Amino acid sequence: MSSKKPEKTRWLEELLICLLLTAFLLTEAEAQQATNLSRIGILAAGSPLSESPRIEVLRQGLRELGYTEGKNVIFERRYAQGRVDRLPSLAADLVRLKVDIIVTGGRPSTRAGQQATSTIPIVMAAAGDPVGNKFVASLARPGGNITGLTTIRGDLTGKRLELLQEAVPKISRVAVLWGPPAASNLKMTEAAARSLGLEFQSLEVRSPGDLEDAFRAATKERAQALVALRNPIFLNQLTRIAELAIKSRLATIYDDKTFVEAGGLMSYGVHFPDLYRRAATYVDKILKGVKPVDLPVEQPTKFELVINLKTAKQIGLTIPPNVLARADRVIK
Repeated sequence: MSSKKPEKTRWLEELLICLLLTAFLLTEAEAQQATNLSRIGILAAGSPLSESPRIEVLRQGLRELGYTEGKNVIFERRYAQGRVDRLPSLAADLVRLKVDIIVTGGRPSTRAGQQATSTIPIVMAAAGDPVGNKFVASLARPGGNITGLTTIRGDLTGKRLELLQEAVPKISRVAVLWGPPAASNLKMTEAAARSLGLEFQSLEVRSPGDLEDAFRAATKERAQALVALRNPIFLNQLTRIAELAIKSRLATIYDDKTFVEAGGLMSYGVHFPDLYRRAATYVDKILKGVKPVDLPVEQPTKFELVINLKTAKQIGLTIPPNVLARADRVIK
């Protein structure tokens, strides 16, 4: 009796072996691919809605540098939804995940990242005064695990006040809407106002519930214009601030065009998409082995002025032609 297996049986066994070998090789390839994935943590004070345009610019910048999400990079996003007190736990979560880099937005998220880790590289996409906040030793020599870009340019605060002076005839008193994390910016704004001969009114806001009282105080003291300083409290309140400013007939300027898009009068400041695009180059260099300590912090180089003519009409203000001519964008 022959001991040879039937031809069909041998063929099935060989097919099974090939299938098992293919499955093994695919598993190994997937494991290798997973090992090669870079994990980038995103730590932001705002909401996905408010932050997504900037994060998308960062992702686009990384795509242009050869990073494809799911192929060689994955993003771990953590949003505080405007609640700064949540940032420390969100930062700790990213550290537990052992991300390769943490990308932060402004001062609160960078502070939370700094307190959570001294070893994982942190790239600031748009942090204010990193030296004054002790995130870095100096712009040229960061000195630790943090580097990136700053929004600080000393002439911006004065520039916003000058624009208000040009837009509002015979302005003499300006109110400043701010929250506790912006204390250093408040001092710079007050100094700039004094240098321009403007009376100064401080309007501190500790929660969204304080906004109406702040605008009532501005009206009571006969403020003619208002500067709103960037603050996590305001991130989800821009439409409300714009509405209160219109109701109070106050010419208001902010540092970000999202305020104007929400109905605010004017914005002048750093072009944030440019900062987030440049942040992608920091991420790329660090993933390729460059240490944060060897990457100087860069300042903004691109700025934009945005004006909402519909809002100007609502508060009875005519924007002078020479101001409109300098606008990068006019909303009608």
